[in-house]
Amino acid sequence: MRETEVVVIGAGQAGLSSAYHLRRAGYEPDRDFVVLDRSPRPGGAWQFRWPTLTYGKVHGMHALPGMELTGADASRPSSAVIGDYFADYERTFGLRVHRPVDVRAVRDAQDRRDGSDGRLTVETSEGLWSARALINATGTWDRPFWPRYPGQSAFRGRQLHTAHYPGPQAFAGQRVVVVGGGTSAVQHLLEIAEVAAGTTWVTRRPPVFREGPFDEEWGRAAVARVEERVRLGLPPQSVVSVTGLPMTEAMERARAAGVLVPRPVFDRVTPTGVAWANGSTVDADVILWATGFRAAVDHLAPLKLREPGGGIRLEGTRAARDPRVHLVGYGPSASTIGANRAGRAAVREIRALLGSSQPLVPAAV
Repeated sequence: MRETEVVVIGAGQAGLSSAYHLRRAGYEPDRDFVVLDRSPRPGGAWQFRWPTLTYGKVHGMHALPGMELTGADASRPSSAVIGDYFADYERTFGLRVHRPVDVRAVRDAQDRRDGSDGRLTVETSEGLWSARALINATGTWDRPFWPRYPGQSAFRGRQLHTAHYPGPQAFAGQRVVVVGGGTSAVQHLLEIAEVAAGTTWVTRRPPVFREGPFDEEWGRAAVARVEERVRLGLPPQSVVSVTGLPMTEAMERARAAGVLVPRPVFDRVTPTGVAWANGSTVDADVILWATGFRAAVDHLAPLKLREPGGGIRLEGTRAARDPRVHLVGYGPSASTIGANRAGRAAVREIRALLGSSQPLVPAAV
């Protein structure tokens, strides 16, 4: 078993921000902390985005702390631009990310009977780590949410989730039902409509289109709504889900053309499409579930952090049920700017928790 002071799980925006602030606080990579990442290469969830999501289409990408993203080609896929940026960031600050490493479980060391000094045991595909504190920055990409509807398994066409969306050309000449009311659903719908035989957009709730700029006051209000759920121990909503959909010129054109016109979600799936209780039906070759993601925190289950409401209650970034565990990029910090701030806050609290045994001279970063 390898020992360290802090284990950071995940190397997306939240994990790299946390690692940066650990370095700034004087913690040395591979000695005082370690970053474990499940992905095969730098880039976090961005590396898995579809190729037609170019950097110019990305909404609200904030730079990591200490290093701006400059000179990016807006026509390049965001996966390439941000993947390169994250790789440069890891090299510049010497973060020494271990990948690919799959974290399978985090337990109290006492549960394994191999220590009782308040440590956590992190079980991974590459062996065991022992740590005094943990920053969980695993995001949501690994847990796509698939709703369940009657008849779904009998559908003869293809079903896929945003997590596996290959780009619009895969739907050329097909009849496509897009399910979901978020930004990804709209992005998929607009580009698929250019090549598909027909599209149908269905949403569980009527989408809210927002006119005007997304200003700081609006952003604070949205984050506060997400934060309140986390304080109550409820599963978090994404920040995007409470901000509404910013109306763009492309969306205006699609709405005028009848593409961006939502229908209420269907009641059941049939072998050849979808159907509503009023008897109306739509034939489909593909159902694309743009239905979002859930927090990837199953590996924390042995710590019993969940509240009766189903979520993990946080005090700042700290898990209310275990002060050794911080969640960054969860709930109100599940945005690029929120993850940056939360990483700094988590490190500040971890330094206080670990006390004077920690190095206090900032590392040269």
